[in-house]
Amino acid sequence: MARKQEHEQLDEETLALLAWCAEVETHLVAAGATVAEAQEHIEDQAEWYTDQFYDGLTPEEAAKAALA
Repeated sequence: MARKQEHEQLDEETLALLAWCAEVETHLVAAGATVAEAQEHIEDQAEWYTDQFYDGLTPEEAAKAALA
């Protein structure tokens, strides 16, 4: 229940960013990272990923840039 209440408090833009990051995660995992590694990397680099989101990169482009 707490999750649902927390979820309801997020604005549409934040929800879009979270969904985008979840897609980035799938690309990182497809490239060989574990789910835990991908999540930790995204959390550690949250500001960078947020910038990529607002710069209009696709999740695949952001994952490729992170792996470069």
